[in-house]
Amino acid sequence: MDTLFNEARASLLQRRSSLRGALRDNGWLRGEREPDPVDEAAEETAAEVRERLTERELRELRDIDDALVRIEQGRFGHCARCGGAIGRHRLRAIPEARHCMACSAQVVR
Repeated sequence: MDTLFNEARASLLQRRSSLRGALRDNGWLRGEREPDPVDEAAEETAAEVRERLTERELRELRDIDDALVRIEQGRFGHCARCGGAIGRHRLRAIPEARHCMACSAQVVR
């Protein structure tokens, strides 16, 4: 299980670093010319998409940080709902998973 913890920690730290970089770089560059109404509409739509992405990215960062805390506290790999094992395959695919497959189907976010 130590190997799984190390793999999960490395994966989570790499994803956290990548997400933090994306959030830092998430700017929108304006051109030098005056935008026409079509350009303005496209820019507003792009800003809405960026905002939604940022919210999703922030939530993912929180999930990653929570998983790193669970690793340090020895709670990693145990379902937050039923306390059972989450399962190696699920943790390798989704290291920040909080719930086993059975509970995950029942949990509404």
